[in-house]
Amino acid sequence: VESEFKIVKFNELRQNIVLSRKAILEGDLLEKRQAVLAEMEVGMVLEGIVKNITDFGAFIDLGGVDGLLHITDITWGRINHPSDKITLGDTISVKVIDFDVEKVRVSLGMKQLQQDPWQNITEKYPMDSTVEGKVVSLMNYGVFVELEEGVEGLIHISEMSWVRHIKHPSDMFQSGDKITAKILNIDKDDKKISMGIKQLQDNPWDTIESKY
Repeated sequence: VESEFKIVKFNELRQNIVLSRKAILEGDLLEKRQAVLAEMEVGMVLEGIVKNITDFGAFIDLGGVDGLLHITDITWGRINHPSDKITLGDTISVKVIDFDVEKVRVSLGMKQLQQDPWQNITEKYPMDSTVEGKVVSLMNYGVFVELEEGVEGLIHISEMSWVRHIKHPSDMFQSGDKITAKILNIDKDDKKISMGIKQLQDNPWDTIESKY
């Protein structure tokens, strides 16, 4: 049986030649992968199998070519690890974000298959409207509340009570709490929403003179 080999080392003095079948196979595989990429276009939606999951993302087998699905492109919302949303061996739909034929590199996205939730944010959450959400993070200066996947609002510690002195948001809330708040301000460009709880009640200082 005849086979092709690549000369990887040649020593004339020792009359020694080192051949490699692996180098030929790797070259063929590279050509096949590049041929697949040559047919690829940015924006294409493909199906692939989750081949490997790491802290920074997942590698998706697209049928001869692996693509990287970065953790920031899995969902519009917050996740701590790719395994929060995808499982090894799953068949998923992904969108081609970018690719390089020469380097055989493909960047993929899942969240790009859905509309950016901030696109029509002011229509969904008008100023002064009352909304419901879930506490997802507590900071010294306030709490972040998830209104929907990919949309969070901040309730600053100063917007929690008219009269109560709150040292830390944990005095009132804990992670996972379902709460009701009022929309105070929306910055669509910076993707920031300011909310308040005390605004759901009358400010007692407005009527202080009539009471006392």
